Amino acid sequence: MQFSEQWLRNWVNPSLSSEELSYLLTMAGLEVEETTAAAPAFTGVVIGEVKECVKHENADRLRVTKVDVGTGELVQIVCGAPNVAVGVRVPCALPGAVLPGDFKIKPTKMRGVESGGMLCSGKELGVPEDVDGLMLLPADAPVGQNIRDYLGLDDQLFTLKITPNRADCLSIKGIAREVAALTGAALQPQAISAVAPQIDDVVPVAIAAPQACGRYIGRVIRNVNAAAPTPDWMKRRLERSGLRSISAIVDVTNYVLLEQGQPMHAFDLAKLNGGITVRMAKAGEQLLCLNEKTVTLAEDNLVIADDAKVLAIAGIMGGEESGVTTASTDIMLESAFFAPAAIAGKARAWGFGSDSSFRFERGVDFELQRDAMERATELVLSICGGEAGPLNEQVAELPVRKGVKVRTARVARLLGITLSAEQIATILTRLGLAFDTLEDGFLVHAPSFRYDIEIEEDLIEEVARVHGYDAIPYEAPAARLRMLALPEERRPREDIRHFLAGRDYQEVVSYAFVEEAWERDFAGNADPVRLINPIASQMSMMRSSLIGGLVNVLQGNLNRKQPRVRVFEVARVFGKNAAGKADETTQPEKVAGLAWGPRVAEQWGAKAERIDFYDVKADVEALLLPAQASFAKATHPAFHPGRCAEISLNGKVIGVMGELHPKWAQQYGLPTPPVLFELDLAAVEQRNAIKAQPVSKLQPVRRDLALVVDEQVTVAAMLNTFRQHASALVKEVALFDVYRGKGVEEGKKSLAFRVVLQDDARTLTDEDVEPAIQKLLDAVAASHAAQLRL
Repeated sequence: MQFSEQWLRNWVNPSLSSEELSYLLTMAGLEVEETTAAAPAFTGVVIGEVKECVKHENADRLRVTKVDVGTGELVQIVCGAPNVAVGVRVPCALPGAVLPGDFKIKPTKMRGVESGGMLCSGKELGVPEDVDGLMLLPADAPVGQNIRDYLGLDDQLFTLKITPNRADCLSIKGIAREVAALTGAALQPQAISAVAPQIDDVVPVAIAAPQACGRYIGRVIRNVNAAAPTPDWMKRRLERSGLRSISAIVDVTNYVLLEQGQPMHAFDLAKLNGGITVRMAKAGEQLLCLNEKTVTLAEDNLVIADDAKVLAIAGIMGGEESGVTTASTDIMLESAFFAPAAIAGKARAWGFGSDSSFRFERGVDFELQRDAMERATELVLSICGGEAGPLNEQVAELPVRKGVKVRTARVARLLGITLSAEQIATILTRLGLAFDTLEDGFLVHAPSFRYDIEIEEDLIEEVARVHGYDAIPYEAPAARLRMLALPEERRPREDIRHFLAGRDYQEVVSYAFVEEAWERDFAGNADPVRLINPIASQMSMMRSSLIGGLVNVLQGNLNRKQPRVRVFEVARVFGKNAAGKADETTQPEKVAGLAWGPRVAEQWGAKAERIDFYDVKADVEALLLPAQASFAKATHPAFHPGRCAEISLNGKVIGVMGELHPKWAQQYGLPTPPVLFELDLAAVEQRNAIKAQPVSKLQPVRRDLALVVDEQVTVAAMLNTFRQHASALVKEVALFDVYRGKGVEEGKKSLAFRVVLQDDARTLTDEDVEPAIQKLLDAVAASHAAQLRL
């Protein structure tokens, strides 16, 4: 919403500067996006009248003029404008004047003839003007008056960012009401009086869609001069509000729109067939709009039609065929109220909009139509002449406003300040809100132009705005903060991050929005959680695994020639629940890592060896300590079939690790496959409470067991059996060698385990050790057919 400050001050003129007024409006919720000057700075330009005009003796295109500038003496000025002539009144820059661009006017000679000034065009003054040549002023422009004063060029243009709930401020009238309420300045609205009918002509009007059109007023005006020029004052106000002048009658409807906030339309009466009907469109009907675009109407479009055709799209745009032209002599003015729900979004469906639709879809005052019609009629008659007929008003279903209660105690509670009932009543009165006084507050009856007042909080916001947000003291919240105790059974998350950083991993943060291909390739997820409105086509899914993001980070590092990459991420993943409902997602947290490149950074003390599965396995085992994780062969869509393991803790699978599948390494442009792991963060955070144990001062006993088993028997299964059958003396069982070859038959392997036994109170003898060792041998023999290697 753009408007002229001078126009606003004709309605309400507070003792505030332009900057102070801008700040006041912004703080009241009517954000001022920018203020611009109506014209650039210049000085020394007055109104002059050309008294003489003769051809220059030495130049065909120049004229020598004598100009009256109000000083009592004529000033000789040489001018080359094609429209200079005797009797015209134009801006005249006298010697000493400074024009835009710091152009200074001095007495000079032009082709040997003295010139004591300059006759100016609109372009030279920085004022929009369609005339080719000098800016021609009205014949009654006062000679000698400063042109800035005459044209009101010391004006500021305000551009407001009006929120959708404040449609009442989309007019000079509405903004003036706000300024008067905020400042207490007197409101001086435009006086509107009823125009007495001079003829009896009316156009019949019927409302066939009462829920969409609550009021429709039509008025016939005959014998108008539609070609009459629009007054300069009206042109200036329209232009400074961002609208161009079209023709007198159209300019009047636009002027009433800006002044009163009521969209209006004018029909050429000669182009109407029969009466007017406000109805819903028939499917397939078409209309050539004033913007020269033909639209096909649907059954939910509200239209204005006569007995033969559609004339206009209600509340949006009129039709070209029934529009007023400069040749029109009889017109019908329309002023109506259309329900916001009937207009909202319709114009955008056709790819265009209008000032009318912008207002109607937000809500127009449903009591404004009669005043707007009278104001428009008055302007048409004064500019274009003619005889007006009576108002033909049809009323259907208008909005019903209910009282809204506001409690004084509630105001204090939400605003944090105490306002008396008298103060609140004063604010409501300044806002033009009628109310009944209650014991604990007020019952407010919102006026027809305030669609936004529906609940108590709306009124409290109004009280805060008018009281002034700046007047509400700022008090920093005071609260005692203390660290919450972390259970001993839970590992701090920062410890996990620090541990991984200590093992040479760097933390990364990636988007939770991923490509659909990542979900399919790295998670085997054919039904991921889809975003309704993704920020980009390649970010349309919610990730169910962190693997894709880590691979993407690796790609970025390889593109930048990084020789070694070790990264990890702690983040949330997303999946549908067991029933597959997208609106009921699971959101577990995971910790994942990736390692690629040499085992250690390039150095002289170690050979460059590529990292492998067991290096990352060691990192995972260290991360889970003191818990003992088990690893079992597994398959996973992201990993190499023979180099993938699921990770279990206390019999529950908590994650997976492995080497990236070769086909994904090739597809994503990786020179060699990285090794990755992904674990449930909740499992990693769990730990047993610390228990104090004495350190034995006695010598431990070690026994080495070389056991021959079938190839398919896993070390994890053997260790699990040992743990289940170990006596209290067994402190450790660990694998230290695997052998295949001479002395071990085909299809079998030899696993060598170190068994450490110790007692805290005494030195162990063979009688203590042997039964414990035999118990272990018997257990693995029964479970895995393990035999001692001889």
